[in-house]
Amino acid sequence: MSFSTDTQAALIAILPELLMTVLALVMLALDVLWPEERRRDLGYVAGFGLLAVAAAVFAIGGPQKGGLQDQLVLGGMIRHDELAQIFRVMVIVAGGLSCLISMGVLGLRARGDYYAILISSVIGASLMSAAADLIMVFLALEMTSITLYMLAGYLRDDDRSAEAGLKYFLFGAFASAINLYGLSLLFGLTGHTNIYMIGQMLATGGFNNPPVVLALGLIMVGLGFKISAVPFHFWTPDVYEGAPTPITALLSTASKAASFGLLVRLLLAVFPPADLVAAVDGVKDFSAYWVQLIAVLSVVTMTLGNLLALVQTNIKRLLAYSSIAHAGYILIGVAAISTDRTGDGVASVAFYLFMYVLTNILAFGVVILFANATGSEQIRDLAGFSRRNPWLALAMTLALLSLAGIPPAAGFVAKFFLFRAAVNSDLTWLALIGVINAIISLYYYLIVVKVMYMDRSADEDNPIPVGAPYGWALGLSVAGVLLFGTVAITPLLNWATDAAHALYLMF
Repeated sequence: MSFSTDTQAALIAILPELLMTVLALVMLALDVLWPEERRRDLGYVAGFGLLAVAAAVFAIGGPQKGGLQDQLVLGGMIRHDELAQIFRVMVIVAGGLSCLISMGVLGLRARGDYYAILISSVIGASLMSAAADLIMVFLALEMTSITLYMLAGYLRDDDRSAEAGLKYFLFGAFASAINLYGLSLLFGLTGHTNIYMIGQMLATGGFNNPPVVLALGLIMVGLGFKISAVPFHFWTPDVYEGAPTPITALLSTASKAASFGLLVRLLLAVFPPADLVAAVDGVKDFSAYWVQLIAVLSVVTMTLGNLLALVQTNIKRLLAYSSIAHAGYILIGVAAISTDRTGDGVASVAFYLFMYVLTNILAFGVVILFANATGSEQIRDLAGFSRRNPWLALAMTLALLSLAGIPPAAGFVAKFFLFRAAVNSDLTWLALIGVINAIISLYYYLIVVKVMYMDRSADEDNPIPVGAPYGWALGLSVAGVLLFGTVAITPLLNWATDAAHALYLMF
């Protein structure tokens, strides 16, 4: 059986999602066919299966040539470009590592349905990264969100998990309704659902500013919720603390990375700067509105996130507020994309998110092992951790240093590229505020390091074991954090820059 060229292009474009769908079905089949004692290995199948899909996505890459029309497939629903590929790799790697660290959590490790739902969430996040149509945008968002609601409240006998699932669902449903209203306004104004046609219409159609700005604001509410930007961050600490820790890791990495990938694509395509629109008279530039909005959100998000993190006593809540602060840092790069044509802004966002995915998986993996051994998630109970397992303490230290932006961890390079992109886009003041916030964050990250190495505990003679799945997940994460902070900077940055250049191929 032979396929037409268009059909082959469409199949290649959605190959990652097709492979993950097969993997999810395999998980359900194995849950039925395998005896109970073998189901403990389901996480290996899911985790290494997703990592294999990520490797396949990397190998496929994006289209080698062609413009926008060559990259749009499935009737314009999906755009198959380098930007979609790099964000797909991010979210799939995050899903695979989350599966591996799930194998140490009772109630999760031997449940095929749990892994199938997790993979479904990754499929939604992957589609978000490539969505080029309002219908696909909403479907992908909801597929990701609904499955994450289920996962956050998956441990029904755990009151904290049930509460986390309910809170996440209530806030998420409200944000989704607002976002849908914003998307419907765009369709009502232009009569199109393809985001590039909408952008062309808004820029050249002579629309009044108020309804367009209103649509922009409503969409930012929905996506602001997904990325935990202030003031849409209220759900984050409670859900991060109450959800099963592997799901907290997935929430803070895959969901956030895909949401930023979608945000960057939507802002440039739907509200484009004037120089990206075909040269006609009367072009309207709506980018000034979202640049100002993103800059303000960045400042309040990173500042509030860092200040509230200073007083946290629970390690998962501290990482939740840290996640909010990092959303603010990433928004610096988003604000820079309006005037930047070198690709530095988009590339810095992609590089930063790649670092953040690996770093957060590393941190939450260590938290799971610590909580399993002690029954506690309190920072004070980390006392003596370096004597209970020096390698785990070193891995946690590396994760915290990366989040703080200290070399040789990848976080230092990622922050440097973000701040450089802001300076090159005449947003020096925003970069300066980012540097000040990074300095503030040093305090609460180093407090955790101090507790692990300097404080004493009566239990410090009791070692903390590390199982094989955690060895794989933490080992891969450590390798990525170190390599992307030292010898592998250039390959990842070049890939991110190529992805950025593809994004500016519009109309």
